[in-house]
Amino acid sequence: MSSAPEQRPPRLAALLGQGVATIDTPALVVDLDAMARNLQRMADYAQAHGVKLRPHAKMHKSAALSRRQLQAGAVGMCVQKTSEAEALATGGVSDLYISNEVIALPKLQRVAALARALQARGGRLAIAVDSRLGVEHLAQAMGAGANLIDVFIELDVGQRRCGVAEPADVLPLAQAIARHPALRLAGLQAYNGSAQHLRSVAERRAALDVVIARVQEARRLVEAAGLALPLVTGAGSGTFGLEATSGVFGELQAGSYLFMDADYARNQADPAQPAFEHALFVKTQVMSVSAGHVVVDAGHKSHAIDSGLPRVHGEALEATGCSDEHTTLRTTGSAPLPTLGSTLWLIPGHCDPTVNLHDWLIGVRGGLLAGTVAELIRVDARGCLD
Repeated sequence: MSSAPEQRPPRLAALLGQGVATIDTPALVVDLDAMARNLQRMADYAQAHGVKLRPHAKMHKSAALSRRQLQAGAVGMCVQKTSEAEALATGGVSDLYISNEVIALPKLQRVAALARALQARGGRLAIAVDSRLGVEHLAQAMGAGANLIDVFIELDVGQRRCGVAEPADVLPLAQAIARHPALRLAGLQAYNGSAQHLRSVAERRAALDVVIARVQEARRLVEAAGLALPLVTGAGSGTFGLEATSGVFGELQAGSYLFMDADYARNQADPAQPAFEHALFVKTQVMSVSAGHVVVDAGHKSHAIDSGLPRVHGEALEATGCSDEHTTLRTTGSAPLPTLGSTLWLIPGHCDPTVNLHDWLIGVRGGLLAGTVAELIRVDARGCLD
């Protein structure tokens, strides 16, 4: 699944087949063995519980990794941006869901064009709405032809971001969608992102109880009016086990499970869910040593810190600060500080925006210490913000 040779920068192409020591710093590295185990665990879990898996590609922004997830049993991919959908479609992904609202007519013209293109090759496109204006603009962009787009109504289930405010607000939108022949009412978008990072299992379970109650009320009201919400989709890497066993959700949108980041590692493990390994690392080098700390050459141009500072893999070190090009580390025990020139591996605080900082992922097999560079993975949708 490496990108075509002509696309690879020569400096990176030269790494293929070489040991990890040849990777210059800072670099974003994927432990392909750990990633493969994560991928299979989630695929097996979804299959065992009879739910669809539609991973969120905004995490890795890669057509190659999307194809790998589809080959493992995913039904399609989620994205958040129109340009992300376009990039993945160009990369061969044919079943896409923009799990986000798009309001601007010029952008919706692109959505409509993509829906037509995917339908022509046997695929599909879906999108979320949370307003009548969104429905009307989407219908206007789609026109009166034979092409269809699946539409999910987003219900705010606790994140207080997008979504209609109350379950009763779902029905008017469902009725508006049903009036347009190019729009197909596909179900309910019910994702609570804030629940993913509640630290205890009990807190996450209590948050999902609220989600389930709101979803069930919305469904009851829509069905009483003679319409249906065929599918409830949502869930993330922190709560997917609760959605999968709820009897309400039919599709899981978890994405971070593939790489796992430092913030998710702070959650209390849920024994009902499979455990995932860290598979995404920033290789970095100690560039300065002082009496009480060291500085490495990977700052927040290399890894995102919106969800906290990175962890240091396999070392009794903690990050104490971060700037554009530097991260400062100090020891957490009695061990000596690493020496000048030492290699360290950072686990990013948040994998999604970290990946968006890089053009390529360097895939390693055989571990971070003695492994070999086996693959170069293009971040196809890097910078796709519109």
